[in-house]
Amino acid sequence: MTKNTSVVLVLVLAAVCAQDALAQDSSRDQVSPPPMDPKRKVSKQVCTRTIQMDGGNLMCIQLTDAQIRAEIAEQERQARERKEAEERAARERLEREQAEQLAREEAARKARAAEEERLAAEAARKAQEERERQEKAEAEARARQLAEQEAREAAERECRRVAQERLDGRALLVNFVDNYGKIEENKGIAGQITAFLAKARKVEPCPSADSTAKLSQTETATATRSR
Repeated sequence: MTKNTSVVLVLVLAAVCAQDALAQDSSRDQVSPPPMDPKRKVSKQVCTRTIQMDGGNLMCIQLTDAQIRAEIAEQERQARERKEAEERAARERLEREQAEQLAREEAARKARAAEEERLAAEAARKAQEERERQEKAEAEARARQLAEQEAREAAERECRRVAQERLDGRALLVNFVDNYGKIEENKGIAGQITAFLAKARKVEPCPSADSTAKLSQTETATATRSR
């Protein structure tokens, strides 16, 4: 056998083998695949969009125009709901902030009112204490004035009593001289009595209790105002 004949034979054998392989592959393609497990999850998705890897078998579907419009409408509805929810949340947040601000202002107002009430009560207490102090001082001043007036009146009475006794004594001496001084045995004492009565007397007048009281009242009023 020549070299060329051998090459041709090899090529023929290779072609036969290739046809057999193609025949076997074709016979395998005609065999039906096994059915899917009915318990296995099937994920129907639009494969032209982002695939959600949620497990199970992927089944690509094609949306109709009606489904696309419905989906767009649903997306718009969801967008409106999200916007409304955001606006509602913003309103609620604003209302909550306003309520908190009002609560703070009310608390501050109550605190100011309480402080003003405390200051007013403190001022009233001090005013009451001042009135009581003044009333006590005035009562003490009246008591002193009364005691001083009583002392002055007693001193005036005593002074007048002593003065009256002095006058009564001189009147007795004058009466003795007039009635009994001419008797011989009384002439000596009568002369002494006459000389005594003739001497100038320096008698201080009794002070008036009323005039002294007025002076004391003026001094007390001046002292009270100076406090």
